[in-house]
Amino acid sequence: MVKRVLGLLGWLGVALVFAAVAIRFLKPEWQQYYNGLAIAGLACTLLYILSQWREVAQAFAGRQTRFGTIAIASVLVVLGILAAINYIANRHNKRWDLTASKQYSLSDQTKKVLQDLKKPVNVHVFARSEDFSRFHDRLDEYQYVSKQVNVEYTDLEKQPALANRFGVQQPGTVVFEYGGRTEKAASDDEQALTNALVKVIQGRQPKVYFTQGHAEKDTAGSDRFGYSSISTALKSDNFAVDKVVLAQAGSVPADADVLVVAGPKTDFLPGEIDAVKKYLAKGGKVLLLLDPPDTADKSPLPNLVALAKEWGMDVGTDVVVDVSGMGQLFGADASVPVAASYPSHPITENFKVMTAYPLARSITPVQGGVNGHTAQPLVETSSKSWAETDIKALTTTGKVTRDLDKGDKAGPIALAAAVSAAATDAPAPKPPAQGPDQKTDQKPDEKKPETRLVVFGDSDFASNAALGVQGNKDLFLNTINWLAQQENMIAIRAREPDDRRITLTTGQQQSLFYLTVFIVPGLILLAGVQTWWRRR
Repeated sequence: MVKRVLGLLGWLGVALVFAAVAIRFLKPEWQQYYNGLAIAGLACTLLYILSQWREVAQAFAGRQTRFGTIAIASVLVVLGILAAINYIANRHNKRWDLTASKQYSLSDQTKKVLQDLKKPVNVHVFARSEDFSRFHDRLDEYQYVSKQVNVEYTDLEKQPALANRFGVQQPGTVVFEYGGRTEKAASDDEQALTNALVKVIQGRQPKVYFTQGHAEKDTAGSDRFGYSSISTALKSDNFAVDKVVLAQAGSVPADADVLVVAGPKTDFLPGEIDAVKKYLAKGGKVLLLLDPPDTADKSPLPNLVALAKEWGMDVGTDVVVDVSGMGQLFGADASVPVAASYPSHPITENFKVMTAYPLARSITPVQGGVNGHTAQPLVETSSKSWAETDIKALTTTGKVTRDLDKGDKAGPIALAAAVSAAATDAPAPKPPAQGPDQKTDQKPDEKKPETRLVVFGDSDFASNAALGVQGNKDLFLNTINWLAQQENMIAIRAREPDDRRITLTTGQQQSLFYLTVFIVPGLILLAGVQTWWRRR
């Protein structure tokens, strides 16, 4: 009678366990019943096994059973090792990205922004449940770099109330919440996510003004010499872009964080130069991109060249020639110097990619400085380059030779320089914000009034045609961020995935067809027939 009861107890335990599993998958909302049935079923099964201890011991006494037990134990040990490896891997994230463009790794810029976080960032992903995985792939990396990032996934269709709270209408929207501010990203693309993160952290958009009225580069121009691509890149870096005609405005706009003079063909008027000088005295930030003149007889930009000289930079009346052969990597000749050497400066910190400059002039820091302003070189060409003063011969025949006796300067040649100084006419600093709701993430010594000026001997390196060169875009954006005193944004940015598609001609397609359909299978068939014949 007791044995029969114990036998029924065993069957009852198995039935309870199966019932718990069925509820777990078919009725997940009955969580309380699932836990109770599982525990009761396991308890019944354990009591039955204990009641049969003699039979169990006898079964394990045989030789075959001992071998089976050893095999089972080995399997359990292997499973235990795999479980331990999985446990460690879940807590120590390590991935290897073997793609050429590192498209599955976070860029240096994103890592820098994440590592500088001072307060938690709440990230809300609003998408359909089946789309969560693609956001996991990217945002898990954000969480791994910074413990300040908290990510929550919400099914837009199942929890519309939370979506309405953030004004989310479309699935696939990511909302960043930081310091009481919110910002949205409409995709899982790293550039879009990091851009939204930067916006929500900064709380404002720095503004970059490009001067107009002297045939400068057009930020809306989509031709090969235009600046539409770099303008889009600036907006992706959370900058607002606008234009200004200083002769009409009379002064640099008060909301200008950076003023860019991009490749003017005619010189600034004295009144415009005075406006730029006043802006610099108040802690302004200016980027001069001055192309080489057409001839060496005179400089078409004497006022702008003199402004650069006041800040410790000599703008050469020359064209830099590079015969190292590096320009051939980009399909260019010696008139396009290529640089891979960058003297130490925050703009070029950890900058290890090449940049190219179509028709550039030298920018040389004055030894000892000028008026207390000491400039630093940013970009240098190779030792196989020189500054050619016979500009007419270069532009007409394209053939020149280095002649140091006629004024040519041996390489390496500096193509850009930067200088900073305390603002001489800066407005009084605003008092620190008071109250719990007016806290700021800025350090007490951050954003002190400071004048910054950068001069490049070329404006075409940031044009639409030249942005395909590895480092041109990053160098330009790093320069703007340094001028805007946003050093945390200076880094190498995310790369677009390379197009790895192969385009075949009709003849190549036919050759590939015959090779894969007839030749290779035919050789395998012949090898098989030969092997069969030899064995026979």
